Amino acid sequence: MPKIKLEIVTAERMVLSEDVDYISAPGVDGVLGILPRHAPLVTALNVGELRYKKDDTEFIFAIGGGFMEVRPDKVTVLADTAEHADEIDEMRAEQARERARQLLREKPRADVQFALIEQAMRRAEVRLRVAKRKRGGGRTPESGER
Repeated sequence: MPKIKLEIVTAERMVLSEDVDYISAPGVDGVLGILPRHAPLVTALNVGELRYKKDDTEFIFAIGGGFMEVRPDKVTVLADTAEHADEIDEMRAEQARERARQLLREKPRADVQFALIEQAMRRAEVRLRVAKRKRGGGRTPESGER
């Protein structure tokens, strides 16, 4: 089966560079599934889970938004943040979610402030969801948990 090169890059580092079988990314209009030889496209990414499969193993990253360029042989993700399940500190993510919840309960006055707090809460929730999957080894067999 043909592979497609996946590169995940943040401002700080090259997070990943691997040949993979399949990529699932949180696009702004919904989840995008990418296979080798996909038609070219560029899209913005939402906060969410980026998954990829290599052989029969699925890997999961928490993505903090960004952009993705798809070419038939390569996908480049320019992410605001990207963390593999093994890199996530669950306690810190839980604390961030609780801080965001508290700020939302205090009813921020400005729409911009509300949106920023809401986005911080979404990032924390995605990080927690991804981190909890690592308890199963950080990877799930193809037929396993989704």
